[in-house]
Amino acid sequence: MKISLWRCSYTVLTTFCLLGLTAASRPEGLANDIELRIGIVQRFGDDPKEQLLLEPTEGDRLRLKFQKGNNQQQTLVTNKPVKLEVTMRPLAQPVVEERLVLGTYRTYETAEDSARNWRAKGIEVEITQPERWQVWAKRDVYSTPLLRRLLLESLQAAGKKKVFISTRVLQQVPQVSWVIDGKRYSRNYVEIDSDKNLIKVNEGKKPQNARLYAGRLQLQSNAYGTYTLVNEVPLETYLRGVVPYEIGTQAPKASMEAQAIIARTYALRNIHRFEADGYQLCADTHCQVYYGLKGATAVTDRAIATTRSMVLTYNDELVDALYSSTTGGITAAFSDVWNGDDRPYLQPVIDSPSNIWNLTGQSLADENNFQRFISLKKGFNESEWDLFRWRRETKLEDIAKGLQKFLKVKNSPYAKFKTIKGMKVVERSRSGRILKLAVDTDIGTFYLHKDEVRSAFAAPVSTLFYLQPLNKGKPGLWGYAFVGGGLGHGVGLSQTGAQHLAKLGWSNAKILEFYYPGTQIQVLNNTIKLTNSNSVHTTASLK
Repeated sequence: MKISLWRCSYTVLTTFCLLGLTAASRPEGLANDIELRIGIVQRFGDDPKEQLLLEPTEGDRLRLKFQKGNNQQQTLVTNKPVKLEVTMRPLAQPVVEERLVLGTYRTYETAEDSARNWRAKGIEVEITQPERWQVWAKRDVYSTPLLRRLLLESLQAAGKKKVFISTRVLQQVPQVSWVIDGKRYSRNYVEIDSDKNLIKVNEGKKPQNARLYAGRLQLQSNAYGTYTLVNEVPLETYLRGVVPYEIGTQAPKASMEAQAIIARTYALRNIHRFEADGYQLCADTHCQVYYGLKGATAVTDRAIATTRSMVLTYNDELVDALYSSTTGGITAAFSDVWNGDDRPYLQPVIDSPSNIWNLTGQSLADENNFQRFISLKKGFNESEWDLFRWRRETKLEDIAKGLQKFLKVKNSPYAKFKTIKGMKVVERSRSGRILKLAVDTDIGTFYLHKDEVRSAFAAPVSTLFYLQPLNKGKPGLWGYAFVGGGLGHGVGLSQTGAQHLAKLGWSNAKILEFYYPGTQIQVLNNTIKLTNSNSVHTTASLK
């Protein structure tokens, strides 16, 4: 980080902060507001008993806009809560719904790499999330049963045995309705706003669970036959609902500012995630947690204002701003966890302010080095954190049940195994993350790779662990102890580690340089590229 750049950025941003957090003014050269579309309730209608309560704030009123039967717009205005309910509407004729599924994945990053590979083969695809992330043959390209089956047969003939067609016969579909002034309305699309630009949303029945969202709402259909409630909100206002929930309201100032910069960068880098569903980001840990303004505080607002419009870049390109709760003492490279090209700024870093471990001479790819590293507990940024080190014992039967469920979702032939004979870590990365794990069963040996490991087992909360066979004093294998460290993927910034470094007096710039070596903080402008040239999508504007 060059001091001149930092001082210039700070001066410019101080000026922007005077305009107010919710104004969402953009730096010179970016004429329009940065409006984000966040899916705050993603699959409304999965359960016919679901309800959503929308409520104006005190002294305000809601406006609901939708198309009437004659294609004219109708607007309803009320100062009372509006309850969105789901009813199942019978279809005049059964409808067959088909999707050609090319792969099922735990994370978006793995699905994105798969999509890139399919496109390189000339196959048009889209990334979806009916439950787990999936890659589908693009619906508007492979739009008939004949086209889907021809593609399926050609792929299976080429050895792609896990590709399959998902088929549902629909007798009824969910329909959303609501009542205002004694009259019931039903529509598949409705826009909701208010005079004060604030709306309460409650998915449950307890008033205290309501969340407060700024901006506008839209209820719209998604790719799965249900609905998504989308919040249209300016970027800087969106961050007010992210920072308090991601790093907390008690975090030291510099770590809170680092979180704001990373959250802003992450949002802009990932605005294509839910293209198949007509919005940009979700509101949970599959993206980053966004719960609206109820948790906003003066200190989190100040961190956002202080860093207004700041993003983290590498070669004038937004970084892949990945972060996790804890690293377990060492950050991971991108390819340690997901398939795809490594990022120069996402490489293994010992998560300590001192030289506690020489990674060059003691690679954690070596099993003995790794187990010795996991035995260390002092001197790391996360040493005082509960999940810095953990040990979890699981009996073989429970491990088998979890694996069978995982393999069934992936449409793997090994889902039919009955018993596990043994498990072994076959390969580790330099950061100690498991790259390949073998599971020997009664019908053969299969392998789990990278982030699959966290999906396949309930016990480990990261891929930074080793296996210890247990017999519990009896003949035969009882199960395994999973012995490891960290929570999450471990790539990029550690939220826990950043707080420790801030307590030591590190600035937000120094913290970000530590976790993302070679990067720079810049004020957002039109010269910064949103995604790299190898990404599945490119975005021409920030609208």
